Amino acid sequence: MGIIWQYLDKRGATANALRDYGRMEFIISHTDDKVKAVHEKMGGVSSPQFDGMPHTHNPHAAEDRMAEGMDEISVLRERYREAVEFMAWFKPAWEELTEDERYVLECFYMGADGPAVNAVCERFQIERNSAYRRKNRALSKLSVMLYGK
Repeated sequence: MGIIWQYLDKRGATANALRDYGRMEFIISHTDDKVKAVHEKMGGVSSPQFDGMPHTHNPHAAEDRMAEGMDEISVLRERYREAVEFMAWFKPAWEELTEDERYVLECFYMGADGPAVNAVCERFQIERNSAYRRKNRALSKLSVMLYGK
């Protein structure tokens, strides 16, 4: 297993993890609501409709709807499990960074408004080259904390 780690693009993987952080937070905070909505959609047996028009009758429609709902719930729960696992892995390393390092990485990878380098330059009163060096140092530090050397 040790040889595999030499070929892993740790910086790229760290950048992807930073980009996924917001999505994972969203999944954790909204999964319960989605599961409730699916439960409600599953419902029970529907009443017959008497509107005078011919309809095709599927005697297994309620069963199909419930099976589809159960499949959707299992997918939602698996996504939730993966998000919780991601946070348990990512959050401790993220919290070890300084506030400035987190700010720089948030600007570059987590969708801050406007051009990221300009926001970093403005906050720290530094040039663009220095902003990119700060980003690279913070990314390297986080990468080592997540994956090791």
